[in-house]
Amino acid sequence: MFNDIGPLELVTLVVLAVLVFGPEKLPKMIQDVTRTIRKIREFSDSAKQDIREELGPEFKDFEFEDLNPKTFIRKQMDNDELGLKEIRNGFDLKKEMAEVTDAVHSRESETSSSSSSSSSAGSTGGTVDMTKKREKLDPPERPPFDADAT
Repeated sequence: MFNDIGPLELVTLVVLAVLVFGPEKLPKMIQDVTRTIRKIREFSDSAKQDIREELGPEFKDFEFEDLNPKTFIRKQMDNDELGLKEIRNGFDLKKEMAEVTDAVHSRESETSSSSSSSSSAGSTGGTVDMTKKREKLDPPERPPFDADAT
């Protein structure tokens, strides 16, 4: 319950409790707090038992900790009825991203070399082919803005 409280924080809490409640009242306060925590645990245990009884025998393996999404997914990944481990192990995200990056870079280099050769051929012929110009724009050049299209 208090796994994330360090020793310095615990000492600080004890000193603060002694200063606030005083050394005379502190033992009674600790008893009251432990009694309240015990009653809350008993209430939650009885509520869990009532819910399990109401759900019936189909849910005998039901654990309330499984309602946490992380726990549920971890349990389902360990179960592997759907073959999710095979899918997860067969898919390498870094490899896929590297392939996509290589494909994009090779396409950019192909289009830049073809656009430079087409621009030199277009300037000698006297006419500019608009379809070739639409295929590849230089990186700083933006397509024309059409106010009616938006």
